[in-house]
Amino acid sequence: MLRSTFTPIFFTFPTRPRIQNSLFRPIARTFADASPGVRLNAALALPPTIQAVLEPPKSAYIHLPFCRKRCHYCDFPIVALGSLNQSEDDPRMVNYIQLLAREIEATRAGFKTNPPLETVFFGGGTPSLVPPRLVSSILELLRVKFGLAADAEVSMEMDPGTFDARKMNDLMELGVNRVSLGVQAFQEELLKACGRAHGVEEVHEAIQIVKSCGVENWSMDLISSLPHQTHEMWEESLHLTIEASPAHVSVYDLQVEQGTKFGRLYSPGEFPLPSDSQSADFYRTASRILSNASYNHYEISSYGRDGFECKHNLTYWKNSPFYAFGLGSASYVKGLRFSRPRRMNEYMDYVKKLEEGMKDSCGDDHVEADDLAMDVVMLSLRTARGLDLRSFRESFGDSLLLSLCMVYEPYLDSGHMIFMDENRKVIPARELNTLLMDTGNITRRLAYMRLSDPDGFLLSNELISLAFGVITP
Repeated sequence: MLRSTFTPIFFTFPTRPRIQNSLFRPIARTFADASPGVRLNAALALPPTIQAVLEPPKSAYIHLPFCRKRCHYCDFPIVALGSLNQSEDDPRMVNYIQLLAREIEATRAGFKTNPPLETVFFGGGTPSLVPPRLVSSILELLRVKFGLAADAEVSMEMDPGTFDARKMNDLMELGVNRVSLGVQAFQEELLKACGRAHGVEEVHEAIQIVKSCGVENWSMDLISSLPHQTHEMWEESLHLTIEASPAHVSVYDLQVEQGTKFGRLYSPGEFPLPSDSQSADFYRTASRILSNASYNHYEISSYGRDGFECKHNLTYWKNSPFYAFGLGSASYVKGLRFSRPRRMNEYMDYVKKLEEGMKDSCGDDHVEADDLAMDVVMLSLRTARGLDLRSFRESFGDSLLLSLCMVYEPYLDSGHMIFMDENRKVIPARELNTLLMDTGNITRRLAYMRLSDPDGFLLSNELISLAFGVITP
């Protein structure tokens, strides 16, 4: 079943087995005999899926690692500041922002042209702990280095108890126009059990501040499958979320990570953590309640009102390139996924070597077709839009497309997989079977393939792993 950790993709890209290049020799030949990977200068006209990966990024993730304390489930790269009030000139923040600026300045993307950034995401950590003037310095550097579109989505993760109306207004004046509020739960006992630094009273205060300051585009984060969490608690959190009326809701299923306090205390599926069946019920409940409240379930963990999908996160699900800067962050530039060191001293050494001319975090226009095919399947099937079969066929060939469709065909009858035409009309099992026997015309009728909501999404890990078997038989 689904165990969607809330480790964002900009830290760790989902683990996948190493794929042998030999499988894709025929595919590589379709890219003007580019072997074993695909190179930008190997063909004048690459398929759109390939070309998009090699385009200059239009998004940037910025990691601000500061927190008041480490939550019991957290394995992110953070710097715990303590519970005392920090000054505007806290040297730990000032020094880190200077280091972050040095990394941005030293990055050499090597593109002939650089389109302005369309999304910027300040993640953490708790970015709302950072003084607005320091946030401003990074935004200005990004504007000078890459450009920033006039209508860019600029998101910031903010925790209750870490900002007031003045700070919220200051950030909005700088250009922050989307807030992701880390509520996680509406029950005092659950917040304490998680080691959160805020309580329920601060949750309601934060919601009021965000709304009173006129932030239209804001999201609320919730976590299910917490220790001692009951179905009644979960429903209460969902209903209070709807009452607060955010434009977007992110719902994450707790994953117990090694090295965390929860990892030392608990074993997945064992009391006081919920069983797998209870966790599945939490997920189904969230899908039902939020969908009934007019939130579109557009990605496994994401719900948004019309027009309020997170543009930055859509960059990840579309497998588009993105910059990333800061401790432990992972970028995707010119076909290369690159993770920065998670320890501060090692990150400092990395920035220094970058300034001294070390080959940086950008790729060399080389894309392994096998890895790319797996990325496209894995990320597309996380979304309600699903996998664009015609685009996939154009990029990776008839044979692989047919194999994918055949491996997923049994899950149409079980209700976990949905096949659709270009108008997104569902294709029944009998018609699909006929189409699969007529391989030459398969994409004349078939256009999309997606996981069902909620049952297909619940089995996403297992269903997506089937694609590994197709790509690496």
